[in-house]
Amino acid sequence: MDSQVLSYEADGLQMKSHLYVDTSVSGPRPGVLVFPEAMGLGDHAKEKAQRLAKAGYVALACDLHGEGTIMTDMPAMMALLGELMQAPSRIEARAKAGFDALLGTGLVDSTKVASIGFCFGGTMSLELARGGNEVAGVVGFHSGLGTARPDAAKNIKGKVLVLIGADDPGIGPDARQAFETEMRDGKVDWQMKLYGGVVHSYTNPDADKMGMPDFARYDKSADDRSWAEMLAFFNEIF
Repeated sequence: MDSQVLSYEADGLQMKSHLYVDTSVSGPRPGVLVFPEAMGLGDHAKEKAQRLAKAGYVALACDLHGEGTIMTDMPAMMALLGELMQAPSRIEARAKAGFDALLGTGLVDSTKVASIGFCFGGTMSLELARGGNEVAGVVGFHSGLGTARPDAAKNIKGKVLVLIGADDPGIGPDARQAFETEMRDGKVDWQMKLYGGVVHSYTNPDADKMGMPDFARYDKSADDRSWAEMLAFFNEIF
């Protein structure tokens, strides 16, 4: 498997994303954008992208904050996310630049591109779709569901799958209901799967290091189940 850093500009930032591809396979194939949790592009998203590459996809683990930055200052990170959530066009711009960079490799069938994301990365994937971009499908793992432009759901061209911990305190019943209403009003082909007893960041083994088990906690069963759901979804859309 080949890996390389893919640099591009987005929202005034120099992004340094990581491309993974099985070079033993020839010809264009489906591509997947992988957007990380809110802290930035770390080992978690890179490992998921590597797994996708081994499964035959061209995978781009996307930088979130520019220069490969990992944010460790929680108040600063939350302030930045708050700004971005009020400016969904900026979120879309960061995601769209990754989309364009992936297509620019020449390795991908442009009609077969999906975008997945974890936590805020799921929000990025959804905003990419809300912008009317040509993504065949979006998958959000413990994904932020809210948007400042719910009417934009009508622009979504692909299918949507969100995989949520039923006990995630950050994505509670009200947020899920608002998302359902948005998807229904936009006439989107959408699915939502809930995992009982599961909270936020359930796909990330490092979540337990936060020391906030009622908010963020790894759950292997939900991790495995959600990955299988994603692969089945890809089989459908591709």
